[in-house]
Amino acid sequence: MSASLIAIYLDHRRSLFGCAMKIVRDLQVAEDLLQESYLRACKAVERGPIDNVGAFLHRTVHNLALDHLRRCRTQERFEAGPTDTVEALGIASEAPSAEERLLHRERLSCFMDALDRLPARARQVWLLNRVEGLSYPQIATHLGVSQGTVFNDMKLAMGHFVDTMARRDRPEPTGSRSGGTP
Repeated sequence: MSASLIAIYLDHRRSLFGCAMKIVRDLQVAEDLLQESYLRACKAVERGPIDNVGAFLHRTVHNLALDHLRRCRTQERFEAGPTDTVEALGIASEAPSAEERLLHRERLSCFMDALDRLPARARQVWLLNRVEGLSYPQIATHLGVSQGTVFNDMKLAMGHFVDTMARRDRPEPTGSRSGGTP
């Protein structure tokens, strides 16, 4: 098979080279990848017959070229010397600042208070829909009420949350004072 492998390799060499060049865009690297693909084909033939040597060579060159690009990118990132793991992995840091965490906690606390102030059935309807993922018909069956009741309870809950959060986020009017005299 060695002579026929060489013949097949030489027949496909031009297209193999073109495949490698499209990916790596470097003459020397493309040549190295062709040699490596030939060596891998030789080793594969020793283990057993290859149904389509030309396809095997093309797939091997393609995979080797992609591996080469990955190694280059990894090396570039390593040499750039990122300052932390998040940057090293190429992930944008989405960690909130201390101020954002505090505001989030305050909003969550306000929301939980609003949830506690809802009538029991409206609270249950909201939790079943938004937390448990049940549809209105499923909630109606579960609670033994009509879908219209579920809709109205959900409307009540959502309106309550919007009003509560709007009051929380609304700035105090200027000129208003608490306590004391003007």
